[in-house]
Amino acid sequence: MESVSLPEDPKSSAENPPVGWTELVVVAVAVALCDLTIFRGHGYAGYAVLVVGLPLLLAFGSPSRRWNQGVLFTAELLIGVAVRLAWCGSGGAVFAGAVCLVAYAMSLAGLPPYITRILGFASQLIAAGHRGLNHYAGQLSQRTGWVPGRSAAVTYGFPMAALGVFGSIFIFANPDLVKSVGLQLEQLITLVGDWLKGFSFWEIPFCIGAGWIVVGLLRPDTRQPEEWPEKSAPTPGPAPLFEAFRNTLLMVVALFAVYLVFEFRTLWFREFPKGFHYSGYAHQGAAWLTVALALATVLLSTIFQGQILQDKRQGLLRKLAWVWSLQNLLLAAAVYHRLWIYVGFNGMTRMRTIGWLGITSVVIGFLLVVIRIARQKDFRWLLRRQLWTVCLAAYLYVVLPVDLWITRYNVSRILTGELAPSVQIAEHPLSDEGYLQLVALRDCADPVIQQGGKAMLARRYRDLLHEDQNETQRHWTARQVAREALRKRLASIPEIPALSPQAIDDRIEAYRKYAYQWY
Repeated sequence: MESVSLPEDPKSSAENPPVGWTELVVVAVAVALCDLTIFRGHGYAGYAVLVVGLPLLLAFGSPSRRWNQGVLFTAELLIGVAVRLAWCGSGGAVFAGAVCLVAYAMSLAGLPPYITRILGFASQLIAAGHRGLNHYAGQLSQRTGWVPGRSAAVTYGFPMAALGVFGSIFIFANPDLVKSVGLQLEQLITLVGDWLKGFSFWEIPFCIGAGWIVVGLLRPDTRQPEEWPEKSAPTPGPAPLFEAFRNTLLMVVALFAVYLVFEFRTLWFREFPKGFHYSGYAHQGAAWLTVALALATVLLSTIFQGQILQDKRQGLLRKLAWVWSLQNLLLAAAVYHRLWIYVGFNGMTRMRTIGWLGITSVVIGFLLVVIRIARQKDFRWLLRRQLWTVCLAAYLYVVLPVDLWITRYNVSRILTGELAPSVQIAEHPLSDEGYLQLVALRDCADPVIQQGGKAMLARRYRDLLHEDQNETQRHWTARQVAREALRKRLASIPEIPALSPQAIDDRIEAYRKYAYQWY
């Protein structure tokens, strides 16, 4: 079927394609979706629908879409965010969805979604929306050459009118159909009336703003920003700083060798005595060693650039760099080991998960520097990949069920008789996915931990019942899969609803005091 578009503006070009009816419909539907899930929404389920629905609409309505690997990659990231928001959402997941949505729109327009450009792309959406709306208005005003036989209003409107007229006649000819259709119309009128009751004055500017941004996403400024100016190739010859860099690498190689021997002799393959300073060695110490790895990354990146790459003696620097790189990987293993010591002492926490992701990001960043040296890539290549590494680590923390994993790990250790992780359950907040794992504590042999776990579940169950009385919490946009599963699970355990508020408070306080010995 031949596509129908509005009369084309003579100034339209590949950068500013003509407006089609499909694009206008997509803008209208996208505005309605934003209104339904954001302005009239009450929770994370609405955002989950938005981060799936809006990319589909953009792909369907973009006048210059370009399919590429970036579109596929960012679409997968958005699916991960949507699953997280529907399961057990958070503000971080909403922010991640917004960033991924901008990156998706960039990719759809044919722009590489580099982290350094996402903020710039987002900042031009208002200007792009203004330019797109002006383009819409310009084409709508070009209707002097209107030909009735080729008008979409006639082409599609005339048969629809005929369908309505003859369909109404057939309905009126059957009393049962009249009654059925009348009930449907009554329900539709009631639905529209309910929608109008919830109408707010601020909904108008919100919808205008949403439409403005959607147009900007559909018609972004695809002009590539000025690339960093190419530096003139350094003159071949001896680099002035060669001796300084050589001596520096010799010094750090020797220092790392001595320290690694000390690290492995003092913290590996040994039983830690009572009173061992776990926080100092495993927490603060791991942080400082991570800083050392980050500084090593910066130093290596600084050395291998410019005139050093033209120096015939750089082979010696490369050999020293490979030795130091191996030492840095051993140092990374030491950091992982220190973190594991802390986890082995009293369990997992959210911050320790951040520590694992942080050191992994530093290690990947260091390996990127090594690859850059081996392949002689420029600094821009390195910066783009290191920023994506950090952002992907943050994305994983936001999207993955962290509370589910750490609580399951801590509970499993408690059930095997290692009670120290109980302090993490007593002292740290939990989301609903974490409370789902807490149900297993009913089988704990320790009576204080068992009763304390039941009391925590009972408190959360009372909170859920209170939320059920709130109309906004019952709205479909506020539904969470984890919360619904937790409510059903707790309702099926007789002793949970039976606990009184006073018993809940007393047992939780006793549990906290008991678990604090492992803090």
